[in-house]
Amino acid sequence: MINNLDQIKDAYQRRDLVALDALAIPIFRNINKRDDYRSALMLSCSNIEHLTKIEQQEADCIILNLEDGVSREDKPFGLVLCAIFLSHHKRCDKKLVVRVNALDEGGYDEIAYLNQFMPDAIRVPKIRNKEEVESVRELLDEHIELHLSIETKEAWENLSQLRVDKKVKTFYLGILDLFADMSIPQNLINPQNPTMLYILSHFLLTCKSIGVKPISFVYQDHRNLEEFEEWLSLEKEMGYEAKGCISPKQAILVNEKFKDEEKEIERARVIIKLFELHKEEGITGFDDEEYGFIDEPIYKGALALLAKYK
Repeated sequence: MINNLDQIKDAYQRRDLVALDALAIPIFRNINKRDDYRSALMLSCSNIEHLTKIEQQEADCIILNLEDGVSREDKPFGLVLCAIFLSHHKRCDKKLVVRVNALDEGGYDEIAYLNQFMPDAIRVPKIRNKEEVESVRELLDEHIELHLSIETKEAWENLSQLRVDKKVKTFYLGILDLFADMSIPQNLINPQNPTMLYILSHFLLTCKSIGVKPISFVYQDHRNLEEFEEWLSLEKEMGYEAKGCISPKQAILVNEKFKDEEKEIERARVIIKLFELHKEEGITGFDDEEYGFIDEPIYKGALALLAKYK
C-alpha cells in the first residue's frame, strides 16, 4: 500500500503538477530481467485506481501507458504518476514497461525523465528506422531494456535492422496503426485473412531470427472473448508465446493459453536451487542475471508451483 496515496490523489485532483512532482522520488530499482512473460496488460498512467492495482493484476507484464491512453492535457500528470508508482515498486514480480509518446511528440524528454526512476523497459511507439533506435539507446540508462512498437510502414520495411544492440529486447506488433499507415482496410484483421496471416508469420520469424521477443497485437474488442480465444489458438499454433492485452480477462486467457508447464517447472527448480545456495551463505535476497530479484516469497512461490505440478 502506498503510504502517501491520499496526497497523490489530492495533488492530482487539484491539478497541482508541482506538488505531484515533489512526491516522485528517484530510485534505483531492482530491474526485472525476465523475458518469459506471456501477457502484456496496458494500464493508463492517468488512472490512479488502476495504478494502485498493479500487484493484483494477473498479467505477467504491465505496460504503463503514456501514449494514446492518456489525453494531451493529462500527459504531464501521467508522466509524474508513472514515476511515483515505479518508485513504489522497488521490486516487482511483474515486468514494468513504460510506453512513452512518439519521439517527436515528447518521447525523448519522457525517457530522460524516467531514467531516474528505472522502469524495467521503455517502449517506443511509431519507431521508423535504426537511427531513431540508436538515438534512444544512447539516451536510455544502461540498465533499462529498450522495447519497440512496430506500427509504421518504415519500421516494417526496416524490421530486421532495428535490433541495434542487445539492449533491444522486444517488439510489439501494432496492427491497427500499421494497417492505417499502409492504407490497408482494417476489416482484413481476421484470423482467416491471408494478408493478416502473412504479417503474423513475417513478424514472428523476423523477430526470432534477430533475437528479440515478439508480442502479438492487442485485440481491441475486449468483450468478444470468443474471437480473442480464436486469435490465441492461431497465434500459439504459429509459435507465439505472448500477446498484448487491454483487460484483465484477456490477460488471464493469454496466460492460460501460452502456459508452458515444462518452462515453469524448470524455472521454479532453478530458483529453489539458487535461493538455497545463497541461504547457506546467509543471503536471502539477491539479483540473478537471468531470473531477476529472488527472495524468500519468490522461493516459496517456486516451491508451491512444484507442489502443484507434482
